[in-house]
This record gives sequence, C-alpha cells and structure tokens, in this order.
Amino acid sequence: MKNPFSSLFRSRPAAPTLPESVSPTLSESLLGDDAPDKFKSDLQMLEEDEGDALVQEEAAREIRDAAKLSLKRLHVLQQGRCPQCGAALDQHTFYSICDACGWCSYSMPRRSGGVRVHTMHTGEVLEGDRCFVVKDGVVLITRGDVVYARLPARAVEWIEYSWQDGELDERRKLINERLTLSCGWCGKETSSEKDGFHLVQAAFGSTQERFVFCSDECYEAFRQMYPSRVHRNCYERSCEDCDLCIKRYSDESEGLRTLAKDLIVLKK
Repeated sequence: MKNPFSSLFRSRPAAPTLPESVSPTLSESLLGDDAPDKFKSDLQMLEEDEGDALVQEEAAREIRDAAKLSLKRLHVLQQGRCPQCGAALDQHTFYSICDACGWCSYSMPRRSGGVRVHTMHTGEVLEGDRCFVVKDGVVLITRGDVVYARLPARAVEWIEYSWQDGELDERRKLINERLTLSCGWCGKETSSEKDGFHLVQAAFGSTQERFVFCSDECYEAFRQMYPSRVHRNCYERSCEDCDLCIKRYSDESEGLRTLAKDLIVLKK
C-alpha cells in the first residue's frame, strides 16, 4: 500500500552537475558582478519549500506568455498595422511610423560613432555606438560593451544618427540575401532583378494589398482571374492619386524598399 505521506517527505532531487570544461552561458556572463551572490541569498530563502522549482515554472510561463504577445505583435505588423492602436503604418525598410498614435520602430547605425547626442544649453555633443531612450526619457549612450553616459531627458536637445551609404548598401544586400519573394500567381521564387518582374498594388475589398509576379504571363493571368473594380481601376491607376481604399503602403514608385513583410519568406 502506498504511503499517503510519502509526497510530504520526498527527497529533494540532486542539482545537476556540469563538466568543468563547460563555460558559463552568455546570459550568465552578462549578469551583474554581484548577481550570483544575490541569487544564492534568494535561493536559500526559498529552499525550505522548494521555491526554486516553483520560480522556474513561473518564469517559464511568463516567457511563453511574452512569446505569444511578441508573435501577435509580429502578425499585426505584417498586416501593415500599428501594434498599439491598429491604424495603418507608414512602413519602409528601416522604419515604421504610425501617424495616429505616434508609435514607431526604426533601425539605428551599428558602426562605431553612429550616434551623436546634442545636449541642451551647453551644446556639447556626445558620440557613441548606440543610444537608448529608456524609462522617463533617460538616454543611455553605449560604446562597445559598456554604457558610456546617462543623460536625463531635460539635458538632451536632439539625437543625430550618422548613417553611411556603405552601411545602408550592406544592410539592403543582407536583406536580399536572406529573404526571397514568392510569385503571387505560380508561387515560384522570384527576384526584383528578373525580367518580367511586377510589383502591383490593388484593393479587392476595403484594404489595399500588394502582390509580386515573376513574369508577364503570371501577371496577366492574375489580372484576368481577379479583375479590379471598375470605379477603382487599381491596375492602371496610381495609388498616390486614389483615396478609395484603406492604404497599407506608400506609392509603388518606392519599389521593394517598402515591400510588405508578409510577401517575403525566409530562405531555408
């Protein structure tokens, strides 16, 4: 017969041991200098009721919830919508801005000296590799692996990002190498450099959509299967001069730089 009190007196599982050759993970090495001592103290406080396992389960649950929110946010962005208010975004390769609520996301230079922070009153300029505007408007300037300066919001006049043409070209080349386009008719992989390539914007409902085609034949087949509404005439009319649908993209003259992420698939 099973002892009903056995679960109350079960032995604590031994902590797993790692070979001496195994080095700490990057996440562990990036913790503060006094972090290990703090963790030991917290663990001792929780040892009596096996709190360490409970804390790990709770942390794993929070990570899963955060991953779900991140995935939901990604799907909203793929549809050209603001993750905060749902309005249409002005999307480009290196930035997305919402005119309705002010939400924005943008890339920053990654080369050394790419950021220059101009201070208020004194006019002093602080240079760094990157800068981050954190809680309460505080600006953190980093150089290499360290925070070089911390400025309160009232001390910052404006932030300058120094982009070099070479870095922009490298980033666009990297995007083209990592990503590929699928034809909206036959589904085959295509490229903007291919003869017969078409980039088309049309609205079959209330919202503007964007399609790419690998050849003239695929484009014409799509047009015959899905004719545009007569009063809109999307295939022949510029989106810049039209206000008959909800816009998701800028004018097609900007080419692939504003191509929606939902038309791009990762290369395997």
